[in-house]
Amino acid sequence: MYSKEELFLAISTVLDPEVGFNLVEMGLIYDASCDADGNAYVKMTLSTKACPLHQLIMQWVREAVQKMAGIKSVEIDLVWEPAWNISMADEHVKQALNRG
Repeated sequence: MYSKEELFLAISTVLDPEVGFNLVEMGLIYDASCDADGNAYVKMTLSTKACPLHQLIMQWVREAVQKMAGIKSVEIDLVWEPAWNISMADEHVKQALNRG
């Protein structure tokens, strides 16, 4: 129904509230897929296990995908392997965060 790129585009509307970059450009979204019945799957991580907003961020991701026409369900798989690190982020994010 939707490609990985289309799902990533929808998820890119979700910003990490601590740094102000979206989750996709930070490299926190590992995979996304959607079947013909409108069931979406998102594999993601967070920058740290201690993130106090992890439930809220996951809800924002779910809501961003649910806004897409025809989506019936969204399963989010929050994983800690591979562990996120700054090298996974887009170049402009790395530069901005390394300056800070």
